Amino acid sequence: MTKPPTRSTTSTTAVIMAAGLGTRMRSRTPKLLHEVCGRPMLAYVIDAAREATGARPLVVYSSHTAALCEVFAGQVDCALQDEPRGTADAVRAALDLLPRDVTEIAVINGDIPLIDPAMIAALIAERRAEMAVVALLTIEAYEPDGLGRVVRDEDDHVMRVVEEKDATEDELDIDEINSGVYAFDVGWLRRRLGDIAPSPVTGELYLPSIVALARADHRPIATVEVEDDGTLYGINDRAQLASAEIDMRLRINERHMLAGVTMLMPNATHIEAGVVLDEDVTLEPNVFLAGVTRIGRGSVITSGSRVVDSVIGERCTITSSVIESSIVEDDVRIGPFSHLRAGTRVESGAEIGNFAEIKKSRLGRGTKQHHFSYIGDAEVGARVNVGAGTITCNYDGSSKHRTVIEDDCFIGSDATLVAPVRIAKGSYIGAGSTISKDTPPGQLTVARARQVSIPRWTPPRKKPAGTK
Repeated sequence: MTKPPTRSTTSTTAVIMAAGLGTRMRSRTPKLLHEVCGRPMLAYVIDAAREATGARPLVVYSSHTAALCEVFAGQVDCALQDEPRGTADAVRAALDLLPRDVTEIAVINGDIPLIDPAMIAALIAERRAEMAVVALLTIEAYEPDGLGRVVRDEDDHVMRVVEEKDATEDELDIDEINSGVYAFDVGWLRRRLGDIAPSPVTGELYLPSIVALARADHRPIATVEVEDDGTLYGINDRAQLASAEIDMRLRINERHMLAGVTMLMPNATHIEAGVVLDEDVTLEPNVFLAGVTRIGRGSVITSGSRVVDSVIGERCTITSSVIESSIVEDDVRIGPFSHLRAGTRVESGAEIGNFAEIKKSRLGRGTKQHHFSYIGDAEVGARVNVGAGTITCNYDGSSKHRTVIEDDCFIGSDATLVAPVRIAKGSYIGAGSTISKDTPPGQLTVARARQVSIPRWTPPRKKPAGTK
């Protein structure tokens, strides 16, 4: 059962249509939860509606899209449309839940994430200025095929909205289309919504029919025409989703560039909506920044890098590397081809070289971990040198164990540190050693088998090619 809204009431709010499953997406996920630049497409519509009206929106959902109310709990109120009986019936479900002191609503489709809140605000303002019972956002479409036409009389007054399948030949020549975004006088809408007749073809109740009822009542109908730039076209399939992703990404990139970020090839730079970039960040082509990520002033992210849910400090250089759920402090150099996995913290001035991997570990200030090495479940102190090929053996087949390397240690190449183990301050570990016991501070520890050469040894004979 739908609960009444808990928000403080207001005279204007937005109703967002979100009851359709979106079968053309061919997905078990409700259409409006598919992401555009890292956020569900509905999130952008909610933000625009809230900004335009100053109130928490009301989302109309169905049993197929109930997940929307879980995802956006606390951000919206929800009204259940019991049966999918058309857009007018969806508005009826909203009116049943709307507080009585709400005098004006904007109705918006949930699948138009590119909508500008200024469009909604302009439509509301026009309705008020014209004292209209209904206002429409319309588009002078380049290709109106398949869309509802706005029919006007000889004095340019809106008479009705006609769907293409019901249009005459003359009406099909009309280029002005209905975008599906409305503003209504709620008192009049409550009185007349029930008079919409069901479609003789589908039996559904279509909201555009309300325009003809306003005309029959001799009440003003207002319109605001917007540019045909694709902003108000709904997303119905994966191809349209990809197109919206491109448009949104260009918007995001432009915003960052105007704020002082350098992008060498903006159309090949992927930045999700939740990313924060400080001034003088430089991004090379084919960089992917996702989730809750922040890049500090003066840092450079080079081609092929992917940073997700991470914080990168100031004046860092990330070269063709992957960083996930990690913190990198100032003046750090990483890569090429390094991988920082979740739970990693790299302190200021450290260097991570090529083909190095770190997982759930802390590397101290000024530490250097270069090529072909793995540090997992470890505490590494300051000014440590981690030689090539070094690994921490953190997993014994059933449990993870920690390695501690204290300050100023030197770990020789190809060292194997078998956790749990502590390498004391100032220790030197000889190249090729396998260390399974704690080391004393300031000493050289070597753990190798004695080198042996076998005299008169002969290699095995190779079989001739083609024999078994």
